[in-house]
Amino acid sequence: MGALDLDLTPLQNYDGLIDADARQEIVSVAQSLKGLRVVHVNTTPNGGGVAEILRSLVPMMRGLGIDARWWVLEADERFFAVTKRLHNGLQGRPTSLCRKDVECYWLHNEEAATAIELTFDSPDILVLHDPQVMAVPVFLRNGIRTVWHCHIDLTTPSKSIQARLLPLTQFYVRCVVSMQNYVHSGLPSDKVSVFPPAIDPLSPKNLPLSPEKARQILGRLGIDTSRPLVTQVSRFDPWKDPCGVVDAYRLVKNRVPELQLALVGALTAVDDPEGIQMWRSACSYAGDDPDIHIFPQPEVGGDETIVNAFQTASSVVVQKSIREGFGLTVTEAMWKGMPVVGGNCGGIRLQIENGVNGYLVSSAVECAERIVDLLGDPGRSGMMGVAARESVRRRFLMPRLLLDYLRLFQQIVNGQFCQPEHCKETKANAVAGLLAPTRASRTSAGKTPS
Repeated sequence: MGALDLDLTPLQNYDGLIDADARQEIVSVAQSLKGLRVVHVNTTPNGGGVAEILRSLVPMMRGLGIDARWWVLEADERFFAVTKRLHNGLQGRPTSLCRKDVECYWLHNEEAATAIELTFDSPDILVLHDPQVMAVPVFLRNGIRTVWHCHIDLTTPSKSIQARLLPLTQFYVRCVVSMQNYVHSGLPSDKVSVFPPAIDPLSPKNLPLSPEKARQILGRLGIDTSRPLVTQVSRFDPWKDPCGVVDAYRLVKNRVPELQLALVGALTAVDDPEGIQMWRSACSYAGDDPDIHIFPQPEVGGDETIVNAFQTASSVVVQKSIREGFGLTVTEAMWKGMPVVGGNCGGIRLQIENGVNGYLVSSAVECAERIVDLLGDPGRSGMMGVAARESVRRRFLMPRLLLDYLRLFQQIVNGQFCQPEHCKETKANAVAGLLAPTRASRTSAGKTPS
């Protein structure tokens, strides 16, 4: 995939959405960073929150005179199968890897490091997103300053994956996580910055859409807009618990027979090989209920206006995640004035103040009860929706994330953080640590895998 061709976005486009003091600071800090060469690296140009963030953030940086680029690693199915296990392991699922899995991982990271150095001629700062590309700095030769931005829920990581991956933070100038709760013994607390993600209020997904237009769009998709509708918008992923959403819907359906459910998913992220399997599982679990509507990408999710319509015109929006690094779909719905019923986990807790701008739930039964509460009291739902939108305006719009990054870059450029120095022996030890077999792979075969 390599480098993506992106335009620039003037900061003036966001006038009216930025407080005066924040705008002044953005302009001032950006002025001191003019010409800074920054490259963001991830593994998919579409699908998922990281790609959505970079598609807005990088052009905003460019509009301020920063030479910001976006580079996407192209890899095979095995690599993404391995990195999905790393992702799941960091979020707490017991995971083991054989030697060939890890060799596949670090070989792709080594090739990425070479390609980045050849493409960009040693950028000033390299921002690597999530575990897929976390090993890249091990293989860099030119002393590039690197930042690791982890968007994952690190509350309870698998010990084996934590031991294998988190020592790689020694190669970074700075690590970024979404919540203070994610800073634990596995991360070097002296080099961690905390700032949550954000949404772009000017993207088609988040621009104002009239209720009438939203209902027209849903009507064309087979939704009866005269009846209540509960919607979850998210990737088809076990951590998003789509089957748990179906359970909650069925409990509410016993009390509100006219209820409909929509699961609006995403299958375009190439780095998520579990998506199709989870979509099929959700379809099977839903059975032949004509009031359950499941829309996978690209048929639906590829059109951001359709996602906007579901978040605008639904009676209730849910995000019943079990683990969630942040949950941008929660932010999106709240920005549209919707109180969200969200899983009581990770970054959702950072967004939802229970009973004020939404509800936090820990089971299908609790989820069902809160859906009934919102359906039964439109006045209270409306008041909570107003509070939800205001909380997003103050805390979770793209200009705030831009400012967080600019402050971080300024600190790095000013030498406030030490650049790690590593000899060949240190890098060799890091590679050896990556290749070390997990305990599970040792014991399963009685010997080290080859």
